[in-house]
Amino acid sequence: MHTNSSNNENEELLKLIEVVSKLRDPIKGCSWDIKQTHQSLIPYVLEEAYEVADAILENDTENLCEELGDLLLQVIIHAQIASEKKLFDFNDIAKGITRKLIRRHPHIFSNQPRQISWEQIKTTEKNLPISNTPISDQMKYKIRPQPAITGAMYISQKAAKAGFEWEKFHYLWEKFSEESKELEEALNKKDMINAQEELGDVMFTLINIARWHKLNPEEGLRGTNKRFLDRFSYIESKLKGDFHNQSINKLKLLWKEAKEFMNQRNKSKNN
Repeated sequence: MHTNSSNNENEELLKLIEVVSKLRDPIKGCSWDIKQTHQSLIPYVLEEAYEVADAILENDTENLCEELGDLLLQVIIHAQIASEKKLFDFNDIAKGITRKLIRRHPHIFSNQPRQISWEQIKTTEKNLPISNTPISDQMKYKIRPQPAITGAMYISQKAAKAGFEWEKFHYLWEKFSEESKELEEALNKKDMINAQEELGDVMFTLINIARWHKLNPEEGLRGTNKRFLDRFSYIESKLKGDFHNQSINKLKLLWKEAKEFMNQRNKSKNN
């Protein structure tokens, strides 16, 4: 039974690879697919990864299956582009990750005692140059591909683990107040270059506050986005989309009404 299932999976994967190859055919293929490059596809890879994460967070199993397919498509397309340039193909990708998993789990695949961690094995594999700043080097390497919020949380966690930590939490609030004032001053002076830097400092301090209390800033902002859109949608429905001809007081009242409505709806769901 397992063999039949594996055969079906192999057939579907090979069919997908064949379809992508035909889409990329320079003569009979799709014009959009043909002109894509590794660089042009970057936004789509990120978009599909976030849509997978969203389906997981929403516990949407049906949509998760579809989004994982879209993400797999991105891998196949990149493999096809690389194959056309004779760099590597999908088999090389699969072989590489399989070997890596086996290599990084010697206690499972080689019956060796678990003496070194996954991170230690990774560090050895990367062959990072010897320097006087190994912690900084590792952080720089790690955050390169990450979104800024994720990278900031990683830096904050690693720096604290290394001993670079605030003594007491109220110092963080003082720092947040200091950075907020500096941002306000830069904006009042219309010094946009400095304001951009100060905005980053404010956000980094907030991320440190989140880390201190084991909060997830990405999840916090995601929740705020959802709440705002729910309330905005409520107001849009009430106004039939006519925002421009409304007084600010009416918009404030509708925002309050939307907030109360959403709160009541959430309470009903939880009961």
